[in-house]
Amino acid sequence: MLPGKFVSLLLGLVFGGLLLALSPIKVLLVVAGMGVALTLIRFPLWGLLIFAVLATSIPYTTLELGIRTTVSEAVLGLTWVGVFWQSFIGKTRGLILWRPTERALMWLMLFSTIPFIWGMVIIHAEGNGPVNWVRWLMNLSLLFIVPLLLRTDADRDKVVVALLLGNLAMLLLSIFMFLKTRNAMSMIDILTDLKYAHPEAVKDIFSANYTRMASPWVHPNLTGGVLVLFIPLALFYGWTRSGWRRALGLAVAVLGCAGLLLSISRGAIVALALVLIWLTYKRVPNSGRIIGIGLAFGIALVMFYPPLQERLMTIFSTTNASTEIRFDEYARFPDAMSKFPLGIGFKIDPPVPGSNLLGISNLWLNFIYKVGIPGMLLFITVTVLWWREVRPLGQVRKVTADNALWLGCICGVLAALLTGLFDHYFSFTFVLIALFWLLMGMSLQQVRLRPTVTSAVPVIAPKDDQP
Repeated sequence: MLPGKFVSLLLGLVFGGLLLALSPIKVLLVVAGMGVALTLIRFPLWGLLIFAVLATSIPYTTLELGIRTTVSEAVLGLTWVGVFWQSFIGKTRGLILWRPTERALMWLMLFSTIPFIWGMVIIHAEGNGPVNWVRWLMNLSLLFIVPLLLRTDADRDKVVVALLLGNLAMLLLSIFMFLKTRNAMSMIDILTDLKYAHPEAVKDIFSANYTRMASPWVHPNLTGGVLVLFIPLALFYGWTRSGWRRALGLAVAVLGCAGLLLSISRGAIVALALVLIWLTYKRVPNSGRIIGIGLAFGIALVMFYPPLQERLMTIFSTTNASTEIRFDEYARFPDAMSKFPLGIGFKIDPPVPGSNLLGISNLWLNFIYKVGIPGMLLFITVTVLWWREVRPLGQVRKVTADNALWLGCICGVLAALLTGLFDHYFSFTFVLIALFWLLMGMSLQQVRLRPTVTSAVPVIAPKDDQP
């Protein structure tokens, strides 16, 4: 009884102190927050599910915990605390296997300590390098959390549903607001109420081209990036399920395509088109029909939306302002490499203030900018090892409930990597890269649980009377 009385006395003193220091409403909020935190620590899968919904619907809603961070990353942090607790009591033993992809990612994370320290020394600008570095590592850690928490098909299905529900909420809000006003600026008040940081930067982004659909991802190219990551997963999931799950998947796929065109993200549109062509090459059923329907849908939208016509007319034009900036970035990038051979680290994002340099709109070159050439090579190693393990070894002539998750995840990751030719967002953009590594981890898990999904020839199970 003594330990119980001691805990009761301690809690009474803590809550009494809170009542003296805070108003009753704030005390209730603190108590509720502590209850949620303890629940997520006890059931970390719930934390991953909440993260999946928040990260896809309101990714940059922030809260102050001594330092400002996103709510989704705070939930992810609590989820990891829960994982560590389960590991301490022996419930995660043997669940994670250190295969080549995992080892390569760990080497990338370890190597990042060098540019992190180097950047803290050479970059003289305001920024919180340690916090940014830890956040980046935590975003990458989703690859490791998959085998630790997604232990059954039911667990994996819950995560997919959570991801699609978050995307659906984001798309409904974004498309509704844009069709209502035809002005991206209408999203500013909503994001302000959601406690988005740097409202002046949000306003600058939306005012730069108000004819592009706004979303909780703020930048239209970020919106395009997250949509091409999840449109394939939504399509294949809805294709192979029934009932409300089928409706959910297909709704996200259709609305995602509409949102992609309204956001007018050129790189994302091209990336998704290339993935569809690859699916046709792999003989995925109805992939050619999907391309035809997509073209018809796109043409219809272009006909009734002049800003999209203007944007697509300049998609490959060298006189387009954004294209000119990209060429200028490439031309001046060697100067950045020579000035920062180990990268600039995590204190700030490029370009470095006062350096007279530009940033870079390329996934792999941005790795060089941040963590140097060795960091880029390690990232390439991770992606090559991932692809060698998950790639289809032949034609995919049938899409089933067993291979839909695998196919949707690898198509989403491939589309994200293809957008890297035009944008850098899947390298160091918080929350977005967490979703990227989550899908990469889920695709690896699917192949390891069902090795035959990549096989060119389906494996026929022996009959009961055969040895």
